[in-house]
Amino acid sequence: MTAIWWVRRDLRLADNHALQAATGASDCIVPVFVLDPALLASPDCGPKRLAFLFAGLRTLDADLRARGSHLIVRHGEPAAELSVLREETGASAIYAEADPWPYARSRDGRVSEQLPLHLVDGLTVHAPGAVLRAGGAPYAVFTPFSRAWRALPGPTARDLVPTPAYLNTPFELPSSSLPEVPPSQLEASFPAGEAEAQSRLGAFLDVVMAGIAGYASLRDRVDLDGTSRLSPYLRFGMLSARQAVVAALQSAGGNRDEVARRGAEAWLNELIWREFYMSILHHHPDMLNGAFRPALRSITWSNDRSVFEAWCSGRTGYPIVDAAMRQLTQTGWMHNRARMVAASFLVKDLLVDWRWGEHFFMQHLLDADPAANNGGWQWTAGVGTDAAPYFRILNPVLQGGRFDPFGAFVRRWLPELAGVPTPFVHEPWKMTLSLQPQAGCVVGRDYPAPIVDHAWARARVLTAYRRGSEP
Repeated sequence: MTAIWWVRRDLRLADNHALQAATGASDCIVPVFVLDPALLASPDCGPKRLAFLFAGLRTLDADLRARGSHLIVRHGEPAAELSVLREETGASAIYAEADPWPYARSRDGRVSEQLPLHLVDGLTVHAPGAVLRAGGAPYAVFTPFSRAWRALPGPTARDLVPTPAYLNTPFELPSSSLPEVPPSQLEASFPAGEAEAQSRLGAFLDVVMAGIAGYASLRDRVDLDGTSRLSPYLRFGMLSARQAVVAALQSAGGNRDEVARRGAEAWLNELIWREFYMSILHHHPDMLNGAFRPALRSITWSNDRSVFEAWCSGRTGYPIVDAAMRQLTQTGWMHNRARMVAASFLVKDLLVDWRWGEHFFMQHLLDADPAANNGGWQWTAGVGTDAAPYFRILNPVLQGGRFDPFGAFVRRWLPELAGVPTPFVHEPWKMTLSLQPQAGCVVGRDYPAPIVDHAWARARVLTAYRRGSEP
């Protein structure tokens, strides 16, 4: 018997439950990835993320070839392409990993109307519809969701599915070529593929490297390498969520050092946030179109295109914000604390609709996921589930001083501030006129003056939110 393994967001061979289901039902597996024109043409589909995906698919193909198989690539509408492939191979079933994204659910519905599609959970540890309140309603607040999630039977190392030693794919089938990627779109700091994901996980867990052990205390420092940097690999399933959670649970439960346990618990908490946002999207797909909280859907935004473009290009005059945005546009990744600061500044200081920023992040982030990206933006804007109160407004100067205390992050991404003394690196406009030339940074010439006064902007946004929430 033959089965098709439809690869989507699970570009790996280890701990792959969709692949396991296919191999359990058939002795011949046909791995396929369908280049969907609707997704490739989406305005949310940025070139760096596509480059990362294509590189990951090439790596997956090499891994398959080492095990007697190979990846088939087709280009076209998924239902039509899968139907043709089924006729070519005589496959009795198609196996794929379930995805709560509304487009994916709609697409899979169309496919299942025509073909024997079997969806297998695996994108999250617990299926998005599995963590519910006692009465069966979904959670809309993270803390009780987290408690309920932890109360469910957790995965152990025994639950991880081993990598197949051999996959039988004897067919010589037509296959499209993956698009060529300009070298400029490949980010050297994020090599794609399952082997890289496993290597990063191992380094993060290494007791000598102390990555996970120091996570709780260092993860907010934008100037330090205090995070796992695994998010792009989780986004495309080059690493399974289950393996990450098992690693976190083992580190939290098996470490005698209190600091190390706190680090593991903090990382596990972030993995549960990922599951929370997947659950929210599963139950409330309309969140992708607007604020979760109806009372805050009528805010009057200024939506000044010029200030938005200054934010996008890292030219706001607030160093921590500008450094974050340049890190994003140059590498396709941004530190999570920097994401909160940049998002807060766009919404609260510039009074620009959070959806503009959400879209920009979707275009540029390697790890951009509809659930987490939308959830994070709504949280920061104060309009979503379990959101930060709308009056929580991050001060970019204070955030910079606290999480980049020596200015290393700012100087790395804003070379025009390289010579600015540390006391002024997060507010260079406070340098005297005589000091500015000495520091190699004349404000207004070499680096912009602040685009807005933070105190004034704070008062403005509070008024806008109060009025927007009035009945």
